[in-house]
Amino acid sequence: MPLSAQDIRRFRAIGHHLKPILIFGGNGLSESFLGELDARLEDHELIKVRVNAETRDDRAAVVEALLKASRAELVQRIGNIALIYRGAKKPNPKLSNILRAQQG
Repeated sequence: MPLSAQDIRRFRAIGHHLKPILIFGGNGLSESFLGELDARLEDHELIKVRVNAETRDDRAAVVEALLKASRAELVQRIGNIALIYRGAKKPNPKLSNILRAQQG
């Protein structure tokens, strides 16, 4: 389900202060990286991923592959940082960036 403009604005505001918690390097989309991505999305729902690739087209292709593999939505991409969102099945109020932002 695509994100609404209001959701994108809210997620961008929340994501502004986040640090990248995953760094995609030159090893490709390994099973361990995809597993870690899935776990971080389930924990935090909204995360930043740094994509270290040579060209802009390569970065765009990697981000698209990440989104497709994780069934997540792209909120924003600036340079080599992608802010992505996927709602958790059971959000943890202590870990979810969305729930923590709503609380305070």
